[in-house]
Amino acid sequence: MREDIRGVAFDLDGTFYPNYRFYACLIPFLLKEWRYLLAFSKARTVLRKTFLDGNFYDLQALLMAEILKKAGAEVKDRTEKLIYRGWEPLFKKVKIYPHVRETLAAFKSAGLPLGLLSDFPAELKLEYLGLHGYWDAVICSEHTNRLKPDPAPFLELARRMALAPEQILYVGNSVSYDIVGSKRLGMKAALVSSPLRKRRRYTGNADFVFSDYRQLCRFVLS
Repeated sequence: MREDIRGVAFDLDGTFYPNYRFYACLIPFLLKEWRYLLAFSKARTVLRKTFLDGNFYDLQALLMAEILKKAGAEVKDRTEKLIYRGWEPLFKKVKIYPHVRETLAAFKSAGLPLGLLSDFPAELKLEYLGLHGYWDAVICSEHTNRLKPDPAPFLELARRMALAPEQILYVGNSVSYDIVGSKRLGMKAALVSSPLRKRRRYTGNADFVFSDYRQLCRFVLS
């Protein structure tokens, strides 16, 4: 086992499964609520670049309300219903990448603490994906009032894993959010690239790029 890695942490969406599998389940919502989803995306783009002084969900709702020309309280309630609670059951239909569970189990058997940091609440998703029970720390970046790639959620992840950032390997699928954010705090970073891609041209400053979870397992435990 590598001496420079004392714990492994993961992103969730697009990291444990290819995004297209979830988007396929989301098509009916996209067709019906595309304006709402566009407002949600625009609001989060602003929030990634803004220092927040206040409740994350209230500020997100206010930004969306300005775009949609609706009351903030109405937008907040609808976001909770449609996106936060409405999307979660869809994960029962999503098939994860091969060898994810075996890799997590191997890391646990080797005594490595496992963490998870997502920009969305993760507990029910993990249960629906069959990935609950492996984790020493599960964090939603929204609860830190910051979204990735801001250092704050990564720092909170390291604190809850009881490790220094440089002792953690963070695994994600987004260069802009996962690789940039984790490397900025001094973590090591592994980038998962879909097996459907023959080559990923831009990998940021990732320490390791893989398309098969068995490769990740060997990288960490060899």
